[in-house]
Amino acid sequence: MNFIKVMNKNKRLRLLQFLFCTSLLICISFGQVVSAQNYNGQNRQSAEIKKLISKEILVENGVKDYHNGNFSDAIKHWQSALVKYQNQPSATAIIHENLGRAYRKLGENQAAITSFSAAIRDYSTVKNIPQMGRMQTELAQVYRNLGQPKKAIALLCGKQGECQKDTAVEIATSYKDKKGKVAALGVLGEVYRLIGNYDRAITYLQTAQTDSEDNFLVANSLGNAYLNRALLRDLRAKSAAKIGLDKKKTEFNRKSGDDFLQAREYFQSSIKSAREQNQSLAQMRGLLNLIKLASHTNKTTVIDDRIFNNSVQNSLQLLENLPDSDTKVYGAIDLAYLQRYSQANSPFTDCPTQLILPEQSLSLLQKSVSTSNKLKDNRLQSYANGALGHFWECNQNYPKALQYTQNAIFAADKNLNAKESLYLWEWQAGRILDKQNKQKSAIEYYQRAYETLEDIRLDILTAKRDIQFDFRDIVKPLYRTLAQSRLELLQAGAIPNSERDAELSKVVTTIDALKLAELQNYFGNDCVLSGLNPKQVNQLLEDNKAEFANTVFLSSIILDGKTGILLQSADKTTKFKWIEDSQQGTDKIVSTQKLEQKIAEFRQGLIKGKEAINYDTATAAQLYDWIIRPFAEDIQPDKVKTLVFIQDGFLRSVPMAALYDNQQKKYLVETYAIATTPSLRLTTPKPNRNNSKALILGLTEKSTIDGKTFPELFAVKKEIDVVKNLFPNHSDLIDENFIPQNFQQKLQQTTYPIIHIASHAQFGIIPEDTFIVTGKNKKITISQLENSLQNLKNPSDSIEILALTACQTALGDDRSSLGLAGVALQVGVKSAVASLWNVQDNSTSKLVEEFYKNYRDGEMSIAEALQKAQIKMINAKKLPSEGIDIKYDNPSYWAPMIVIGNWL
Repeated sequence: MNFIKVMNKNKRLRLLQFLFCTSLLICISFGQVVSAQNYNGQNRQSAEIKKLISKEILVENGVKDYHNGNFSDAIKHWQSALVKYQNQPSATAIIHENLGRAYRKLGENQAAITSFSAAIRDYSTVKNIPQMGRMQTELAQVYRNLGQPKKAIALLCGKQGECQKDTAVEIATSYKDKKGKVAALGVLGEVYRLIGNYDRAITYLQTAQTDSEDNFLVANSLGNAYLNRALLRDLRAKSAAKIGLDKKKTEFNRKSGDDFLQAREYFQSSIKSAREQNQSLAQMRGLLNLIKLASHTNKTTVIDDRIFNNSVQNSLQLLENLPDSDTKVYGAIDLAYLQRYSQANSPFTDCPTQLILPEQSLSLLQKSVSTSNKLKDNRLQSYANGALGHFWECNQNYPKALQYTQNAIFAADKNLNAKESLYLWEWQAGRILDKQNKQKSAIEYYQRAYETLEDIRLDILTAKRDIQFDFRDIVKPLYRTLAQSRLELLQAGAIPNSERDAELSKVVTTIDALKLAELQNYFGNDCVLSGLNPKQVNQLLEDNKAEFANTVFLSSIILDGKTGILLQSADKTTKFKWIEDSQQGTDKIVSTQKLEQKIAEFRQGLIKGKEAINYDTATAAQLYDWIIRPFAEDIQPDKVKTLVFIQDGFLRSVPMAALYDNQQKKYLVETYAIATTPSLRLTTPKPNRNNSKALILGLTEKSTIDGKTFPELFAVKKEIDVVKNLFPNHSDLIDENFIPQNFQQKLQQTTYPIIHIASHAQFGIIPEDTFIVTGKNKKITISQLENSLQNLKNPSDSIEILALTACQTALGDDRSSLGLAGVALQVGVKSAVASLWNVQDNSTSKLVEEFYKNYRDGEMSIAEALQKAQIKMINAKKLPSEGIDIKYDNPSYWAPMIVIGNWL
């Protein structure tokens, strides 16, 4: 499954079109409101209905209002007409059709669904099947806008492949309804573009183009589909380069370049066709999309400066002559914030630095406000005022900035369907108030923005997969700013003692929400949240007092230039501390840059440390002093047995077990069992032992995947033999037998509480480059693994442990470690035991042997089972009778293995 949704344009999510600096004006619409002049009845009552409607002043007045952009007034007229003709389905079908389009224009999608559904019912009643099919297309477009692609596809075509009976495409084909077929195929192509299936989208859109008279509409959509695929391939090339897949990188770069050129050709074709047909709105959309293409590619080989500059000037001239419309409003804003080679994705969260039209920006934004006021459209007024407010924010005129921003909030508040813009302006208001040193008021707006964003985050996720990576860099600051502002007020003593716990609780909720959002964004779907506990962290701690009695949770959060650690326990202890260095003098705060540098030194030292006879603990000791020692009083070993880390950013790739207490001369794992989880709300911390059967998978041979060679794993044979001996009731697939088909077959045959995989596991910066290497130069992607495990013979018997003992996460890349952190959740297992890097030594088999022995006995938690195994290796020199190689006391051999998810 491909979860990358690159640059989809969605009316329902207008914020995305602004927020990610794409053109706002490419949503295709194949329908127009029906009047007496264009009614398309196809039954014996048609003439009568046409005559009736032509005399109906309410219907015609509604049509006039609609064409003048007065959609609310149009709705009032048609609702009145609906009452008059309530027992005449031929008439009500037309009125419902018109109402559906008007509601859609206003962004009132639920009302549009109701109206289009009623139109489908009425057209079916009067046996006007072609028009019923067209209404299915209209309804599908609403579902597309809502981010519900499955419902849209069901209406348009049904299953992939040949379209099924009574779907919009099949109806139009059967009745030779050429326009209906083009519309259905066009929307179907847009839906597949929405879900990231660009190949299928292009196929449907090219079929639609063959029959289309309004070629500019389909050509524009094809341009966007090719642009989407180009951006996806560009991202895949970068991901391949990051993990050393050079052949794959070259291939994706070539294909991406071809797609960019194809996108340009379609946009230019759309502009030309629209101009020839005097379709000024469509021409404007094409021009803005061509300009957008130039901004995205940063390549003059695709759009040279001459074409770019001409397109900008043509857009400005065209804008002046456009009728008042949403296209005119959004187009003015697009041009006002236009940059030529900007990689910044958010003109409304950062101030643009290289505007193409700096002298005209203010005038353009003022015109957008004026036009939106004439149209009396709350959604348009919200964006226009917000955009102008941001202009004044960037120019440091904070009173004016706040005035327009509050206008934007007021307009968005008046329309319940405008939440997608509301959070943007609430956030903006918070920033402006911050600049005016009104921190408490700023926090109120940040909190409002956060709550609004949480409500619509799933819509964002469904709408655009590529945004998920940008989301991490753009929307993420809202969460962090809110948390940091609250913490700074606490640190400054501005919050009464009686309210401090409540404030810290709000910080906890914000941090947890950020980590949930990042996980969703990485995997690009809501599967990882299928087990999300609706209760907040504090309530979970209260509800699980018994299970958490000896457990402390340490959450890290990386903020502006500094990093904090938040401690929580079941006894309601909650403490927060910035990471500080007591040796630094007056300024004790450790900068984020210095911490990241020290973390990199620590991990590099561990990876290379096995080359040394004696491991240097200096860096490990310094990190212990920074992260753990400040909480020494709260984690007394006589009371606390387990530390569960909920890490942020680059800290996810840190093997905390190897931090070193220089005072006690102990590694952290010698005192506490260690585990990690992406979020407490996604973990089911319940002991549950079913170790009756294991599926053992392994690869010893050298493999080549996408041009990258993965070396032989000499130690895997011994590791596999160890696991086989520990679990006599097992099945195995080794080397050439370990291929995706055989793996799938095994899972279908029986349930395995334990799945042990001893093979290269690569975690890339996108899920598509996260995979397990199998025999015969094949691979299992994380999506394939997820699908395999979701189709188990007995789904109720979930997998207790998924072990991945030869993983490789990229050093310094928190996206790849985010993939590792979420793997257990994504594939639906309770716990994962995985390595942060591949040790390539028999030490792994020894560690695995000791871990499974401890786990099998069932007298200790999963985290304690790993802890005991690691301690045994640390004591190798002291326990010669155990037969453990004495060099294995070096943390390079035992530290990479971590427990993810349920630690009990």
